[in-house]
Amino acid sequence: MSPQVDTLLQDVQVLAPISEAASKILTKEACAFLATLHRTFNATRKQLLERRVLRQAEIDKGVLPDFLPETKHIREDPTWRGADPAPGMVDRRVEITGPTDRKMVVNALNSDVWTYMADFEDSNSPTWENMINGQVNMYDAIRRQIDFNLNGKDYKLRTDRALPTLIVRPRGWHLEEKHFTVGGEPISGGLFDFGLYFFHNAKQLIANGHGPYFYLPKMESHLEARLWNDVFNLAQDTCGVPRGSIRGTVLIETIMAAFEMEEIIYELRQHSSGLNCGRWDYIFSTIKKFRLNPNCVLPDRSCVTMTSPFMDAYVKLLIKTCHKRGVHAMGGMAALIPIKNDEEANKKAMEGVYSDKLREVKAGHDGTWVAHPALAKIASDVFNQHMPTPNQIFRRNEEVSVSSQDLLNMNVPGSITEEGIRKNLVIGLGYMEGWLRAVGCVPIYGLMEDAATAEVSRSQLWQWARHGVTTAEGKKVTKEYNLQILKEVADDLSSKAGAGNKYQLAAQYFAPQITGEDYADFLTTLLYNEITTVASTAAKL
Repeated sequence: MSPQVDTLLQDVQVLAPISEAASKILTKEACAFLATLHRTFNATRKQLLERRVLRQAEIDKGVLPDFLPETKHIREDPTWRGADPAPGMVDRRVEITGPTDRKMVVNALNSDVWTYMADFEDSNSPTWENMINGQVNMYDAIRRQIDFNLNGKDYKLRTDRALPTLIVRPRGWHLEEKHFTVGGEPISGGLFDFGLYFFHNAKQLIANGHGPYFYLPKMESHLEARLWNDVFNLAQDTCGVPRGSIRGTVLIETIMAAFEMEEIIYELRQHSSGLNCGRWDYIFSTIKKFRLNPNCVLPDRSCVTMTSPFMDAYVKLLIKTCHKRGVHAMGGMAALIPIKNDEEANKKAMEGVYSDKLREVKAGHDGTWVAHPALAKIASDVFNQHMPTPNQIFRRNEEVSVSSQDLLNMNVPGSITEEGIRKNLVIGLGYMEGWLRAVGCVPIYGLMEDAATAEVSRSQLWQWARHGVTTAEGKKVTKEYNLQILKEVADDLSSKAGAGNKYQLAAQYFAPQITGEDYADFLTTLLYNEITTVASTAAKL
């Protein structure tokens, strides 16, 4: 170990076991790189998180978000562009997403898709084992040494064609990795995920003909994108990788970021691969930000579709913005999954996927997401038919005009029903229960639910109780009413799930979040301590 690495590792602790497989990931050099990222950027990260709190306080006082006057010159400057599409990122018509467990990684890379977003975020429960094993799996997949046998079945990467381009989604700025500390302070989960992946794989990815590509979640301002860009530059300089090798696609999944789309691309322009419509998180963010406003109460989740006024405006603005700046405008997740043993229900679900993808390609999206390999053909057929070119960046949509009022138009037709309340409880509890068992995505009601959809469920229940809405059946929604149905649902789910389930524990955490009183910033931060196994003594590096 060099003296420089030795110095960087001072006050660095890994408060968790390092398995033999993980030892190739948590090397001294990699940990020193993480420490550099933490020391350089954590103070700024914390300042930006505090800025979120201040902006929420303004909204609570009735100050609505708007396009920023101080960055008007960026929006009105017609000359600048994002980066040209990187190798393996020109055609992204179908992207599959999912967690980073070994089986999922092999199945995703064997799917008939163009890219695979390996997810360390919303579809992943961030136990130490999940996060480290996910890094091992990325390392092995990039080097084609991930083949394995599970219960007598061989899982092998296909050799008959090139594999989909790999994109990694690290955790958002708000999450921490408590098992890795620098000077007694936990590192940012996003820096931990990004740092380990980049340090070990950037040069190998470039040698393979692609590069280190990322999806960047949960941002609320262009200043948060600027922080990522600074991280990218330092990482490339430190590891001897040319600037611009990294590409980042930003998920526009907060209402605040929707007002700063051009500025976000601008901050990342040397590294930008465009924007993505993170629809479920976007709905969650909109409810969350305006939860105290009685004029912003939404009906049942099933009524809040992509044709709802505020969602339609968001999509139109995103596509126009991306194409104006020469980068991809990616569509959202088809959360529907195949329904076994019910041919009619499965047919209806697949027709829903087809209609959703048809809407996206006709709107001008350059690609879309699926959560299950079986949906890839449907999405591919739609985009192949209606987008014969590798992308639609040439579609400028200059006739589109979206105002701040359009983005805030939450006049969504529909009712609030007891069925909607019960579904939200089942989804919220089901996801939280799985998360507490280290499972980050759960099939419920024929949909693949992750943190975003659980957050929508939680936030709607909170909002309805807070404002005392009346259901279509004539029942006033109160704290007591939500808690009563929560108990019924939790008892029912717990009794059917068998021994060892965590529904009652999930209900303990969920109960304060649906009363219209307490409101945690994120369910994941609320639950995180339940899945951490922070050791009292540090592992030896």
